[in-house]
Amino acid sequence: MWLYLHMVLKVTKILAFQSLSGVYSAREFVWWYNGHPDYSSFKPDLQSSDTAVILGQGNVALDVARILLRPTTELASTDIASHALSALEESSIRKVYLIGRRGPVQAALTTKELREVLGIKNLHIRIKETDLSVTPADEEEMKSIRARKKKKIYELLSKAAAAATRTSEADRDQRELHFVFFRQPDRFLESDERKGHVSGVNLEKTILESVGSGKQIAVGTGEFEDLNCSMVLKAIGYKSVPINGVPFDHKKGIVPNVNGRVISHTSGGISKTEPGLYVCGWLKRGPEGIIATNLICAEETVGSIREDIEEEDGICKSEKEGSKGLLQLLKERKVKKVDFSGWEKIDAKEKQMGSEINKPREKLVTWEDLLAAATN
Repeated sequence: MWLYLHMVLKVTKILAFQSLSGVYSAREFVWWYNGHPDYSSFKPDLQSSDTAVILGQGNVALDVARILLRPTTELASTDIASHALSALEESSIRKVYLIGRRGPVQAALTTKELREVLGIKNLHIRIKETDLSVTPADEEEMKSIRARKKKKIYELLSKAAAAATRTSEADRDQRELHFVFFRQPDRFLESDERKGHVSGVNLEKTILESVGSGKQIAVGTGEFEDLNCSMVLKAIGYKSVPINGVPFDHKKGIVPNVNGRVISHTSGGISKTEPGLYVCGWLKRGPEGIIATNLICAEETVGSIREDIEEEDGICKSEKEGSKGLLQLLKERKVKKVDFSGWEKIDAKEKQMGSEINKPREKLVTWEDLLAAATN
């Protein structure tokens, strides 16, 4: 069973006027290798050259780089979709560039995910020594309690850069991950040989400017350089979209809430919540965090729901119909649904298929197969 909050990619000026083949969103790529039915026929260009560029340096960008660079002999024992594994086995990509507007101190990574990538066998990490220079403003940024993780990320990157060894260019299977800091994309470059296909990214050099409270922002310098590649993946953030009839903060891209309770309006500094209406996940707090963060977020919202139900001797003050109302609405609109028992059947089927080929699971990647498994 698939459950997704619909998001839209937050795009910068670079991508508003160009749609070259070979340029994809990270979301498309992630759904492809994870076996999402809507993207089972997606065909990323993995063979036109040995270089891919990923715009962004968050966990999604890092995970995409991991899939592109990890040996397929190792991926074969994971639950990666079979169609993606087959395509990656034929991939020519050996160099991946992760582009970030700011420096290593500001990289939006988590230590666990970074360690996993740095631990890939025979992967060579490339970072310019000048990019690792730390300014007094960076030192200040790493002092706060919340920034201790930033300091750890910086230390891991520095250690990886220092451990990088020179290898023979005769090694055709050498794999490299380049962390490129202080660069922001300006425009895509079109191939002269392949009309309509991307051939690189034009990057603008940046510097950091302090905006107070220990925060620094990237500012363009007007200096540019080109980076050649055959594939670009955009992993520069997501922004939730409004839902009709639900309050929405367009600036933050969230539904205003207190501990998951949706705020209908605020008057005189007092927030009034909408009875029976709750929110969680990125729609609640913005596009940040990992799975564990979402679990804590969901627990908080569920806690609010329980408190409201238990009020006034167990009678919830909400006049909304809850799950019964939802089921009735689905029936009226003739929407097919998969309940939890159906999901358990899908789960069992995928695990059984996986056990036959020494994988944790073999994913069903069409809606027809998923629904068939759920109803058998």
